[in-house]
Amino acid sequence: MRTARPAPFRPRPDEHGTPLDVDELRSVTGEWFARTARPLPWRAADRTPWGVLVSEVMSQQTPVARVAPVWVEWMERWPDAAALAAAPTADVLRAWGSLGYPRRALRLQECARVVAEQHGGVVPEDEADLLALPGVGTYTAAAVVAFAFGRRSVVLDTNVRRVLARTVSGVALPAPSPTAAEAALAAAAAPEDDDAAALWAASSMELGAVVCTARAPRCDACPVAGLCAWRLAGYPDDEHASRRRSQGWAGTDRQVRGRVMGALRAADGHVPRARVLDLWPDRAQLDRCVASLVEDGLVEQTDDAYHLPA
Repeated sequence: MRTARPAPFRPRPDEHGTPLDVDELRSVTGEWFARTARPLPWRAADRTPWGVLVSEVMSQQTPVARVAPVWVEWMERWPDAAALAAAPTADVLRAWGSLGYPRRALRLQECARVVAEQHGGVVPEDEADLLALPGVGTYTAAAVVAFAFGRRSVVLDTNVRRVLARTVSGVALPAPSPTAAEAALAAAAAPEDDDAAALWAASSMELGAVVCTARAPRCDACPVAGLCAWRLAGYPDDEHASRRRSQGWAGTDRQVRGRVMGALRAADGHVPRARVLDLWPDRAQLDRCVASLVEDGLVEQTDDAYHLPA
């Protein structure tokens, strides 16, 4: 069920027939962000590039409300790459807790070791160097460049994709997977100036996260509603709806893996295999999930017991 929205607004096209003023879009979004930005801990004035990188890895597929308290405790315990690199892996996995996808924790520690050993403990500023770090992909590298160093980059996460899809392209939601056309649009939308580009990256992402959301966009509270091509078009339906797949949680391998990891994180030492077998009724599924955790390096087996890596 859709949120009530104002009647479509039809701005006058410019000489190119384009109804959207991208400069105004960036300006209004930036002003809105300056007034309303959430006080996330990795946005504080004393943030470090390493802290920003950690926040980006933690926030992948995880709401920032869950990430923030974990990030604060994590940074108090391991404030820089060298500290995390030297930490016992079991402690890292326990500290990761229920953020999900614990392989990210392993990759983050691998990243810390590379930063400590190859970059003197300093997160590199160059996007190519960032991309060479374990666990750092195109989005994360661009985000660190923008949010840690205030330099121009093309930051394109799901929130920014959605904002651009609606405001510029006039569609309900972007395609299930990023396209070359989207990347080109995002590059064109990013200002050339470093400060302006970093502000656009942060503000467009914030807009997508808290207002221009996927399921219940708050169009009545949107600062750029008057510039939105989707609104201009009368809010057409999602043309890719039939291609989107959503997977539940109950009964999935993800749930089983999470239950096993939870039991091992809570244990002081090794957990007997017999106790692990009691965690899930489907023996074949449980064995498959435990084997995948061992293969991923998240769990180790010693004799007839399982434990976190040392």
